[in-house]
Amino acid sequence: MNTVEVSHIRKSFGTARAVEDVSFSAEPGQILGLLGPNGAGKTTSIR
Repeated sequence: MNTVEVSHIRKSFGTARAVEDVSFSAEPGQILGLLGPNGAGKTTSIR
């Protein structure tokens, strides 16, 4: 059983695509990190 499962999310702000086809899952007790440069969509992906 997954604690969190995200499949194929996308987010746009007007015509600017912030996140496209992001998927991930976290198992109970697992620690994940989300790394990337500024403006890569990290915060948008977890919201």
